[in-house]
Amino acid sequence: MSDEIILTVNGKQHTVQASPETALLYVLRNELGLSGPHFGCGGEKCGACMVLVGAKPSLSCHLPVSEIGASRITTLEGLIEEGELHPVQQAFIEEQATQCGYCVNGMIISTAALLWKNPHPSDEQIRTALDGNLCRCGSHLRILRAVKRAEQLMADLMAGG
Repeated sequence: MSDEIILTVNGKQHTVQASPETALLYVLRNELGLSGPHFGCGGEKCGACMVLVGAKPSLSCHLPVSEIGASRITTLEGLIEEGELHPVQQAFIEEQATQCGYCVNGMIISTAALLWKNPHPSDEQIRTALDGNLCRCGSHLRILRAVKRAEQLMADLMAGG
């Protein structure tokens, strides 16, 4: 049985027909056509399905849409503003921090949330923030460099430079 559910995704309100138990991931991908969050392990262990619910990184593969309420959802696509990549997205490109690209959604979402909360994290804080995201390609060092680069890009942006 489907219900009419209203979600605010990437700054826009959407009305979808879905069962309240439907995982947010499936609504985002199948109903709204957003391909940033991926189905990975299906068990909330890899981070491929990561989105921001409010400012909190959340795994969407098991999160029922009925639990979202009025919270704002931001996907990888929603980080782009006025056609400009978010500094974290830009940093991941500049540092070539992806090989297969499967983990990059969760890595970028987690990094953006971390840097909004803590603009100058320690290496240990970065590792902790990214711990729930699995990368099987071996891009870890590039990913860490990208986080540091994003930190600098965001600081430059805040300074007006």
